[in-house]
Amino acid sequence: MQNWKVLFVKPRTEKKVTEYCALYNIPFYLPLRAKIRVVQRRKVTFMVPVFPGYVFAKFPIEQRLLLLQTNLLVRVLEPINPRRMLRDLIMVRRALKTDPELQPSKPLTQGRMVRILGGPFMGVEGRVARLAGKLKVILNVDMIGRAISVTAEISQVELL
Repeated sequence: MQNWKVLFVKPRTEKKVTEYCALYNIPFYLPLRAKIRVVQRRKVTFMVPVFPGYVFAKFPIEQRLLLLQTNLLVRVLEPINPRRMLRDLIMVRRALKTDPELQPSKPLTQGRMVRILGGPFMGVEGRVARLAGKLKVILNVDMIGRAISVTAEISQVELL
């Protein structure tokens, strides 16, 4: 759980930073989503970061200088509660594994915590603004102030 940090990177350099992390044997997580574009009358699928500008990595303080020397980082953010940040990232990873085309949304600071019990997003926990009809469950990553949303039926969720 220790040593997980958030790398705030320069624009459009997320994948390059992950290449350096792999080179230095630093475990990392970069949530990616599929984006489809039409290029010269063909559909092309690109993998783009869900949270642009952020890469999550686990490294001791001694390796910080290696990453800073790449000149791709703006700042290294230390999470106040690394356990909570990792729990948030696990929920995002589960949701993206089920549907790689999920869209980012505004984070929800207030609302009820729910767990999805059935359907494709089973086991995912998040916040919901109101309980009625189809639910939009928001998966917050509080450390960076970003979120993604998934949809579930009211019969598939339980309050926490």
